[in-house]
Amino acid sequence: MKRVVLMLALALLPSPVVAQDFAVHDGDRIVFYGDSITQDGQYAQAVEMYVATRFPGWSVTFQNSGVGGDKVSGGWAGAIDARLDRDVIAHKPTVVTIMLGMNDGSYKAFDQALFEGYSTGYRHIVTRLKEALPGVRLTLLQPSPYDDVTRPPGSDAYNGVLKKYGAFVQELAKEQGAAVVDLNAPLLAGMEKVSKTNPALARQIVPDRVHPSAAGHFVMAGALLRAWSAPTVVSRVELEATATSLRLVRAENTEVTRLAVKGPYLEWTQTDAALPLPISFRDAGVELAELAGAGLEALDQQVLKITGLFAGRYEVLIDGVSVGRFSNAELGVGVNFAKEDTAMYKQALPVRWATGDRHELELVRRRLLVAAANDPKMAAAAAELAALDAKTQQDGRGAAKPSAHRFEVRRPFSLR
Repeated sequence: MKRVVLMLALALLPSPVVAQDFAVHDGDRIVFYGDSITQDGQYAQAVEMYVATRFPGWSVTFQNSGVGGDKVSGGWAGAIDARLDRDVIAHKPTVVTIMLGMNDGSYKAFDQALFEGYSTGYRHIVTRLKEALPGVRLTLLQPSPYDDVTRPPGSDAYNGVLKKYGAFVQELAKEQGAAVVDLNAPLLAGMEKVSKTNPALARQIVPDRVHPSAAGHFVMAGALLRAWSAPTVVSRVELEATATSLRLVRAENTEVTRLAVKGPYLEWTQTDAALPLPISFRDAGVELAELAGAGLEALDQQVLKITGLFAGRYEVLIDGVSVGRFSNAELGVGVNFAKEDTAMYKQALPVRWATGDRHELELVRRRLLVAAANDPKMAAAAAELAALDAKTQQDGRGAAKPSAHRFEVRRPFSLR
């Protein structure tokens, strides 16, 4: 009997998010390396926001080292070995993503000499990083697409070239034991899908045919997170209600206490171990990303499920603030509160703001480091920005620490 009671008690303990398969670990230092698409950085920022809110107790740092116009040989910010030394190796990363190729094909028909330069240069980057950073975990990103979908190509067709470059990246990753993620196919599929119903809207995914919009970056971020086996659960609570009691059936990545039925209300206290992503699913860019298959909601599951309710609509309040009205059927299968304007979403917003601020800091810092070759004063200024960057990351992590919230469900009818 005691054993049965113990097993039941253990079953009701909050289950932590399973993270052992996630490619990011506590203590990691992550560098995103690439050209202007990485410099724009919105896909990298989305990944950073995910890690900061899903694992608020972790200490993970991020650095965006993308530079507009870069090729495998480098660019205006320096030749490739100077770039790698200054913008990657100096950060002592444990994880590096690489996305290059858009500029390497020179926006023209496939050229064997250019391709050989690309393959040789890319191989050099991988070799150099593995030699300088023993144990580094590399993720090679197949180049995002040139839009030959929403603007039917003529002589300017270019994505076929990028696909060939991407096929090489895939082969190199397999050869070198690196992870590989295709960022070309998901965006192409998204443009094709949206084009079927709204061609003009589909053009907004990669507006200038080269640089993805916010929606396009969300599609890429979703693809990268899924390839990294990112856990999908923020929290999951399942309750069973009767006329006189409220029973906890399941609590995943959260602690649920003080369950009660008080007159017309169901009440409990919930302390999640994570926060939802600080993105609004009512934002036009996010809506377009979801239409294009980003799958952000699937990665952002903060679910409340209540069974045993009579037919009707129920108001859910968090900390005394109404966050929506839902039918018994909706609550019976589970409502994803990551889509709602909750106290938890509002708490996560400073993470988004800090991430955006850091992105601007890093852009300026990279330019100062380039200028430091001719003016040592610039190096000192860059060091000051690096310190501010580190503090901003720390502040963002502190803002993401979850807290307890009081839930109420107001019912229009009696429970069974």
